[in-house]
Amino acid sequence: MNSKRTIAVLATAATFLAASAGANAAVFDYAKVISSTPVVRYVNVKAPVRECWTETHYYTTYEPRHRSPGRTFAGAVIGGVIGHQFGSGRGKDAATVAGSMLGAAVARGPVERVEHARPVERCETRYRNHREQRIDGYDVVYKYKGQRYSTRMPYDPGHRIKVRVDIRPAG
Repeated sequence: MNSKRTIAVLATAATFLAASAGANAAVFDYAKVISSTPVVRYVNVKAPVRECWTETHYYTTYEPRHRSPGRTFAGAVIGGVIGHQFGSGRGKDAATVAGSMLGAAVARGPVERVEHARPVERCETRYRNHREQRIDGYDVVYKYKGQRYSTRMPYDPGHRIKVRVDIRPAG
């Protein structure tokens, strides 16, 4: 008898549970969308733009007019002989070295100033501002059972919208 009573209690509890779940269960239907208007805001966007251009770089070199190693060697020898005529002891050696260097420089001849130009690419990143449209959502007006309703949605619902129909006792 105890098992029949337990089954009866469980059946009653299941019935109440199903009834309360049914009362809170949502029912869905579809409503016709009358209008869907995007909600737009404008934002300033800063975008990097790389700009490159070509500049001309000028530089100067000094080059000898005559490139003759024989002339330079002969000038060094002659300058060394003349320098050797001055000084005594270690001073004679220093005068010989100085004379040979001076003689080589003179024999090498005058230098010529040469201007050169070469293209150099320069680049810079700058930022440009522009305005963009951003859609924050859609203001939707819809009709259900003869009544007009409105809501804001994150997407465009199309021609119909799914609505929740909530029926509760008024009491």
